[in-house]
Amino acid sequence: MKVLITGASGAVGKAVSDVLLARGDDVVALSRDPERSRRENARVTWHGWNPTLERPPAAALDNVDGVINLLGEKINQRWTDAAKKRIHESRETGTKNLVEALVSAERKPRVLVSQSAVGYYGDTGEKVIDESAAPGDRFDSQVCVAWEAAARGVEGSGIRLAITRTGLVLDKDHGLLKELLVPFRLGVGGPLAGGGFYMPWISLDDEIGLLLWALDTEGVSGVYNATAPNPVTNRELSKALGRAIGRPAIVPVPKLAVVARLGREMGDAATTGQRAVPRRALDEGYPFRHADIDSGLAAALA
Repeated sequence: MKVLITGASGAVGKAVSDVLLARGDDVVALSRDPERSRRENARVTWHGWNPTLERPPAAALDNVDGVINLLGEKINQRWTDAAKKRIHESRETGTKNLVEALVSAERKPRVLVSQSAVGYYGDTGEKVIDESAAPGDRFDSQVCVAWEAAARGVEGSGIRLAITRTGLVLDKDHGLLKELLVPFRLGVGGPLAGGGFYMPWISLDDEIGLLLWALDTEGVSGVYNATAPNPVTNRELSKALGRAIGRPAIVPVPKLAVVARLGREMGDAATTGQRAVPRRALDEGYPFRHADIDSGLAAALA
């Protein structure tokens, strides 16, 4: 199988590429700086692409069977006006440009797996939600709505579409878990903003697994929550992380500290969450490797 990946230089993109290569697939990837990317991973065929300004080059789509779309400016930053513009355009405009190239290709790929995020739902408190829940009204929710709408441009073209709304990916070298490990290992870790908000998480193994399950499985289409079956509160995550590394998890971090670092709007989003479950993936038989938080953290820290 020949697979095109956007966002292949990110943590999830690199991991997906490695698994595809290990199973014998050909991987093509798009990068703003293909020369640097080529030096980092010469086994991938790299093509240059500025996603907000142009369609991908036709050569990158040659004989591609499937596409995994992971592009997007990082969300975990202060939501200044300039940052919001980058976050929104990198997802919506970049995906539109990708989709236009796919549907006009002489030989279309069979499938597009396009990432979204559980931020789609906004703050849903303690209510258990699945893929049928309505979108929220905050900034990240509306970005996800636009992102998914852009991906739906392939519908009617003969390209199967699966959209994965991803939660917190547990990876000791990237993202929130990497940030949490420093204070926890020093014995000063603890819950954020009281710890009562839910954090729909997923192991890196299952994030990759779900993306490839969606890529490979002909009947998989529509929206799927890429989250573990058992979401936990921030307090539960903190306790589990403390157990995993043998350190206490009793030093609370007030919301004011989060807001001071990330700004009011992003700080509010970072201290609220969704009790999201992967209803469709479970119903359709995806075999989760890490369903509980202790298992997920053990895999991440191995």
